Amino acid sequence: MKKAVAVANKILELAKDNNDDSITPMQLIKLVYLSHAWMLGLYGRPLIREHVQAWQYGPVIRPVYEAVKKYRDRPVVYPLHNHFGKAIESDFNDEELDIIRQVYEMYGEWDGITLSRLTHKSGSPWDITWSQHGQNAVISNDLIEHHYKKLYAEMSQQEEH
Repeated sequence: MKKAVAVANKILELAKDNNDDSITPMQLIKLVYLSHAWMLGLYGRPLIREHVQAWQYGPVIRPVYEAVKKYRDRPVVYPLHNHFGKAIESDFNDEELDIIRQVYEMYGEWDGITLSRLTHKSGSPWDITWSQHGQNAVISNDLIEHHYKKLYAEMSQQEEH
C-alpha cells in the first residue's frame, strides 16, 4: 500500500505530462479515491494505506485534503511535499501505475463538482456509510471493493451487448 499523497503526486505528474493539465483540490481528492476504489474493485487489494472518510461532498482521504487545502479552488502545484519540504514519492508496480493512469484518462477531465456527484451517488460506498454511520465515518475497503467489483461487472455486461 502507498501513501495517498504519493498517489496524488503521480496523478499531478500525469497531468503535468499531459499539456500541463490543471487539477483542483477537489478533483485530486476524488481521483485518488477513484484510483484506490478501482484497485480494490479490479485487484481486490487497496492502493492506499490511509482510511477514506465520508465527508459532506463525498469520499475524502484526510492526508490528501491536508496537503491541498491551501489551494482552495486554484490548481494544485506539482509536486506535493511533506512537512520537511521533500516531495512525496513512491515506487508503484505495474498494476498500480495502470490503475492510476486509467483513472486519470477516464476521469481526469471531469471537474471537482462532477467527480463529487459521481462518488456520492445513491447506493455508493459514501452514501451507505454516510447514511449508516454519519459524517466523517470511515468508508470500509470491503464496501468500496464490493461496489467497484459490481460496477465493473455491470460495465463488462454493457460492453458485451
